[in-house]
Amino acid sequence: MTVENQTLVTELVLLGLTDQPRLQVPLFLVFLIIYLITVVGNLGLIALIWKDPHLHIPMYLFLGSLAFADACASSSVNPKMLVNFLSKDHKIFLAECFTQFYFFGSSATTECFLLSAMAYDRYVAICNPLLYPMMMSNSLCMRFIHVSYVVGFLHSAIHVGLLERLNFCKSNIIHYFYCEILQLFKISCTDPTINVLLVLIFSAFIQGFTFMTIIISYFYVLFAILKTKSEKGRSKAFSTCSSHLLSVSLFYGTLFLMYVRPGSGSSDNNDKMYSLFYTIIIPFLNPFIYSLRNKEVITALRRKMKK
Repeated sequence: MTVENQTLVTELVLLGLTDQPRLQVPLFLVFLIIYLITVVGNLGLIALIWKDPHLHIPMYLFLGSLAFADACASSSVNPKMLVNFLSKDHKIFLAECFTQFYFFGSSATTECFLLSAMAYDRYVAICNPLLYPMMMSNSLCMRFIHVSYVVGFLHSAIHVGLLERLNFCKSNIIHYFYCEILQLFKISCTDPTINVLLVLIFSAFIQGFTFMTIIISYFYVLFAILKTKSEKGRSKAFSTCSSHLLSVSLFYGTLFLMYVRPGSGSSDNNDKMYSLFYTIIIPFLNPFIYSLRNKEVITALRRKMKK
């Protein structure tokens, strides 16, 4: 399909992670196990929080919402990738491609705002414990969650709407394992400058705003922890925040490298690894990061297992 004949593409081809046939089945098995654990881990965490009244507080309501966003992000990418490992036909319809990007983009944006809301929750809990019930009630927590999802859906819808203005006729081959938006721009025969600019602006604003909210929140948290004279109090505060900080570092580190750094969108192996990390590995790790270091979650799980 060339520019000269201007044949518009209606189907795309996802080349995947590798073109080596001998690696397809082993990679399928590895990522199938990762996906199953991701879904069971995140949905299990949601069910545990839903069923246990002791966990019906903002900290765990945020965690349950984050687990749902992770499950959605993984499910938007993993199933098609798994099918392509065993199939010779790696085709995906253009509408299906846009839908895949929409759900992944919505989940990723939602996760940015949920992580910043969780940081604010930790700030209030540690720096203003006496005012916590007023400053972070369950109703306010639910409003934060609703706003996070609405912004996520709207942000992704804007980019999908702008993708509709593009025609694809240069090629129908995407050198990636999912419909990543920067890769779509490469095969567009319509000038995607506006799209690229808006992706950069929105990514810089959303990631910058939410990341700075997290940094400022934890600056005050660290200051409050250092002022605490009780060794037990310090240990509990560090334990409460460490899981969230680890998740934030992994998530934002790869997003910044992918969408905000100069030269974003190159098709080298590094970019594939960054994408693989925030689409599949982080949703897989988050249930373990937040559960294994959290005594309340482990205690709730033990109560349910005894029943």
